This record gives sequence, C-alpha cells and structure tokens, in this order.
Amino acid sequence: MGGADVAVRETDLLCHELLLRLAGRLPDRHLWRFRDWLAGDAADVVARMLPGTLVRERIALDDAEHQLLANALAPLGADPAMVNAVLPIDPAEAPHYTFSGERPADSVGDSAVLVLGATLRGRPGVREVRSSWRRTDDGAAKLVVLVTASADVVGLTGEIQRVLRALGEPEPCVEVLPPDLEPAAYHHAALAESVLVCTGAEELAGRRS
Repeated sequence: MGGADVAVRETDLLCHELLLRLAGRLPDRHLWRFRDWLAGDAADVVARMLPGTLVRERIALDDAEHQLLANALAPLGADPAMVNAVLPIDPAEAPHYTFSGERPADSVGDSAVLVLGATLRGRPGVREVRSSWRRTDDGAAKLVVLVTASADVVGLTGEIQRVLRALGEPEPCVEVLPPDLEPAAYHHAALAESVLVCTGAEELAGRRS
C-alpha cells in the first residue's frame, strides 16, 4: 500500500509540473479547474480531460512537455490517441503578456493580497508569496499569485484557489513553484515584476540562520 501511495503522489507532482508549464497558454477557465481536480484527489479526471482540452484549444507542446504529458497522464488512464493528437509547438504562436508589480487603478485585488498574507505568513513549507499583475494586449489585468513552496504544492494550490474564489475571483491564477523546478519563461517574467506579499516559515528560518 505504501508503495502505491508514493507512486500516486509522484504522478500528482508530475501533473502539477505539467499544469505549471501550461500557465499562460491554457485559458484560465480551464487551468484553475484542472488544478482544483488535482488538489481534490481527482488526478484521473485530469488524465481523462486534459489531453482533449489541449486538442480543442489548440494548445501546442514542445517535445519535453509532450513527454511530461505522457509520463504524468498515461499511468492515470489517459487516452494514448488523444495524447498523441496534441500539436507540436510553434514558438511564433506563444501568447504575449506583460507583468507589473503595481496594482492597476481599476482593480480590486488589495483584499485578496491582504487575506493571502494573513493566511500564509509563517506557513511551514512556504518560502515566499509574491503577487504580480498580468496584462494582455487589450489591457485587461489579472492578479497572478506566485508561491515558492517545498511541501504539498498540489494541496496549497487548491487552498489558495479556494481563497481567491471566495473573494470573488472566479478563475484564479495561482502558481505554486517547487524550489527544485526551473521556472518557465512565463513564471520568470511574472517573478521579475512582482512584489512580496509575505514570507513563510521556511524563508523566515533561513533568514534567522
């Protein structure tokens, strides 16, 4: 039983990494829901639904991402034909975003940032919580929460999403990054233009040592 539990957990982490790689590419309305299913112990639902969603939305993957898709979802029952139908990536089709650490004047994100700071400050396994505002070419702004955490990255993602939805954000953008994972270009750009919300216990312990 213990070995099976470990295998399932490793698969969940692969799914989490895959969803991180899809941030900024898979529409928010899909991405938050897949993360919610994963946090709710429904990785098998992710495996059944994600490949078809990628095909319908024409979300393309590079070779490494396609291998990650197969490694993460095949053990959970994904349809191999649908996995193989996902398009190869064309770099020219990557979405374009700009990020800013400054809250737009027309946003209502202050309450969310304050609540997250109160909820995650000093949290074990959390290093930093940061926020950034993502803008598309049409000028629309969206709060992106970036968390560096070494423990329960899947559950923490689900928890923060639920907090943001309770505060009125129907499609939350929550990026919980394990410290040993190289951030994607999307996350590098967001982190470069972000502000600190709070530090967790892991970060505070490091500063005291």
